[in-house]
Amino acid sequence: MLTNKLTNKLSNAERAEVLVNALPHIRKYSNQIVVVKYGGNAMIDEELKEQVMTDIVLLWLIGVKVVLVHGGGPEMNEVAEKLGKEPKFARGLRVTDEETIDIAEMVLAGKINKSLVSLLNVCGGNAMGISGLDGQMIIAKQKNEELGFVGEIVKTNIKVVTDILDNGYIPVISTLGCDEKGNVYNINGDTAAAYIAGALNAKRMIMLTDIAGIMRDKDDPDSLIPDISIGEALDLCNDGTVGGGMIPKVDSCIKALGMGVENCVIMDGCVPHAILMELLTPEGAGTLIRKGGRL
Repeated sequence: MLTNKLTNKLSNAERAEVLVNALPHIRKYSNQIVVVKYGGNAMIDEELKEQVMTDIVLLWLIGVKVVLVHGGGPEMNEVAEKLGKEPKFARGLRVTDEETIDIAEMVLAGKINKSLVSLLNVCGGNAMGISGLDGQMIIAKQKNEELGFVGEIVKTNIKVVTDILDNGYIPVISTLGCDEKGNVYNINGDTAAAYIAGALNAKRMIMLTDIAGIMRDKDDPDSLIPDISIGEALDLCNDGTVGGGMIPKVDSCIKALGMGVENCVIMDGCVPHAILMELLTPEGAGTLIRKGGRL
């Protein structure tokens, strides 16, 4: 891999210098909770997936309490089509009838969740897979009748996650929820990550997407905004600078900040070792959204 080739060019002294420079950041995040929302192309490409899991294991080994929250829309589409079920969407959300929620349980809580747990374990970690159904972690209600079994979060019971963390595991969470009658709902992954991060009082929430972050010009990567306040982010949403699929991600970050998360980051999960660049270097990666004044 390219990153291995670049690393091999470093002298032992340069490698040691990299570790020394990372030390203040390791201190900052050691024993702190970081929630990573994982999806998009970084989840489809097997090489990228292995890099992301390796980064998470490295953070876990240095004492960071990583909570991995994952989606799986593309794989759900693939399985649905194989079963002769054409995916349908309304206002950007998946229409989820009884057959589709069965597919969601099978793919999200089954295939994807357990494959991520297995890969984390292979990479040297100690992971445990759960869904929002376990311990009634995510209590939800129907968002609206048109969408079927698409849920809106009512509350979270986060003890199952803290128990897993306290026992030294990496929680891997699929975003399903249930109501008090046992009905299962498909929950938007970004929204679920925000509620989970808020309930855990996480140090940081990282949203891995397919683009670099918030840009003043969506067609110009050099226009990336490295850090921004809630108010500035809302202004960019209102004036149309931020649009499309980035709006719900910004909304989720603002929700998480309002629930007590210290900072949120939106960044490109397709960049090798993006998580490590964000947490363990001064420059960071992507766009950091914060509550107050400039950092």
